[in-house]
Amino acid sequence: MPVNDLPRVEHRFVEVDGVRVFYRQAGPADAPVLLLLHGFPSGSHQFRRLIDALGGSYRLIAPDYPGFGHTEAPESFTYSFDRLADIIEGFLERLELTRFFLYAFDFGAPVGFRIATRRPEWVAGLVIQNGNAYEEGLSEGAREFVALRPDQPGAEATIRDLLTLPGTRGQYEHGVFDTDLLAPDGWTLDQHFLDLPGRKEAQVALAFDYHSNVEQYPRWQEWLRTTMPPTLILWGRNDPFFPETGAHAYLYDVPDAELHVFDTGHFALEDRLPDIAPLIADFLDRHWPKD
Repeated sequence: MPVNDLPRVEHRFVEVDGVRVFYRQAGPADAPVLLLLHGFPSGSHQFRRLIDALGGSYRLIAPDYPGFGHTEAPESFTYSFDRLADIIEGFLERLELTRFFLYAFDFGAPVGFRIATRRPEWVAGLVIQNGNAYEEGLSEGAREFVALRPDQPGAEATIRDLLTLPGTRGQYEHGVFDTDLLAPDGWTLDQHFLDLPGRKEAQVALAFDYHSNVEQYPRWQEWLRTTMPPTLILWGRNDPFFPETGAHAYLYDVPDAELHVFDTGHFALEDRLPDIAPLIADFLDRHWPKD
């Protein structure tokens, strides 16, 4: 029986400004590069099946941010989206990754777009999966969450409710029609990392900083209009945070973007990988620079 080529996946650490950044990598050194930026409350482990699916033909790099997964940050680390982007930018410099396609999911959008606007020459194209950059892409619940401030009574408790196992599991299951397709490993591993010392405090700080992302939406949109990168948009339409309108909003600024909407939730890779992986492969084949 023929067996598909499975990639050799390496698991490494690299030091960046006092942060020990964990990352996964697979694929030929001379292949098109796809930088995989994970979401909340997950880590690079959310891409394990995608790496298996594509890592035989493409170079895939998936780091964990400070406060997530296996990455180790000092107690003095200040958690903000600017600082997450600083560390990932430094990580890319350490690995000498200066040309790649950017896969931006959830938190990967604010981290990735910060890097893209700082280093536009690095980004050969975008794969956007439920990663928002438009106000119309925020649900009412997301708007209420973004409005939370540290001095607001009950605000921190609201955030911490999301950091519990029911809150984590719900992010995977919401809007998914066949939950038998969801491996419980995802939310179980996410919760393991959330429950490590200092991790919930890091997530609270990032939640209170989320408004800084919304404030930067116009800048990111201007970058999209100016550079017109090849863009593939993949969206779970039942996302409770980022509704489908956020996917279509990208077409305002990148009208030639390829848009695919799926009947699933936030973590679309969990149950729609067989549909999504071929789209990414085809997109990389057609748009990777041939120079």
